[in-house]
Amino acid sequence: MALSSTPSASTPAPPAALPGIELLPGRPPVLRTPPVTDAAEWAGAHRDALRAAVAEHGSLLVRGLGLREPATTGAVLRRLADGLMSDQEAFAPRRRYADGVYSSSKWPPNQPMCMHHELSYAQEFPGLLMFACLEAPADGGATGVADSAAVLDALPAELVQRFEKEGWLLTRTFNDEIGATLAEAFGTSDRASVERYCRTHAIEFAWELDGSLRTRQRRGAVLRHPVTGRRCWFNQIAFLNEWTMDPEVHEYLVDVYGADGLPFNTRYGNGDPIGEDVVQILNEVYTAHTVREAWRDGDLLLVDNIRTAHSREPFEGPREVLAALADPVRRSDSADTTGFAGSFEGTAS
Repeated sequence: MALSSTPSASTPAPPAALPGIELLPGRPPVLRTPPVTDAAEWAGAHRDALRAAVAEHGSLLVRGLGLREPATTGAVLRRLADGLMSDQEAFAPRRRYADGVYSSSKWPPNQPMCMHHELSYAQEFPGLLMFACLEAPADGGATGVADSAAVLDALPAELVQRFEKEGWLLTRTFNDEIGATLAEAFGTSDRASVERYCRTHAIEFAWELDGSLRTRQRRGAVLRHPVTGRRCWFNQIAFLNEWTMDPEVHEYLVDVYGADGLPFNTRYGNGDPIGEDVVQILNEVYTAHTVREAWRDGDLLLVDNIRTAHSREPFEGPREVLAALADPVRRSDSADTTGFAGSFEGTAS
């Protein structure tokens, strides 16, 4: 019997195909769309193909959707995600546009945000990041990306072995002056609620006499991708370390808050300080593996948060980039190679 080329009523239509993806050295994969009248409808029709491209390449810059305002952009992001997350445990404040749709982190425009994986210090983190550029800056401000498996392979073996054995430690001091406040990070300033969150998420905590909160959490530095099984360098060891700060900013913060009271810092998992030389090695390897493409108005960048680290370069002029944290992954769903996901109990003092 001959097969009909016309699908029956019960046969689902095949997913829409993507035009060719540009793969050029030094740049993330770029997809240029044909003229689009309804960006959300286009995103929904091409959802599976877009997500497959991200799974294949680790990131994808979609150019041509003409994203201009938050409502339309939010509709596009929701079409592409399995589910959007709230921004818990943020290290810097964000503006909330809608459920799961935020501004990029508020960070001094003249200071870079070096390579990191979003919420890699949390028990639950996004598997997919989506960034939409509503207004590109006059100069700079690119969101660079780097393959975390390649970064892992390029790092000194003895350094990786130590972090795989010990994990890494994030220390934070919450105040109302620098970084995310208590309410911005935990969604509440109620002590009992914060303590409950910390205990549930393996975070040690202590209240200071001035009412500020200090926390410590130990996490694995290497994670196996839950789909591919590849080992990935997955952490914020360099980004949140004191030696990545601008020297003048570092000197000021130490003078005001003391060496142990910095808004955030990272250590080896056993509590030993991480030397400036180690942080320099990490950032140099990231730099060697960074690819970038300058933002244009209306661009959309999709990033596999485990496989791909991202950064933000300094910029001049207005810059409006919306962010969505999507497809939550729990450490129990992935192979944390150090096994430290639940090694701490919160304690009050």
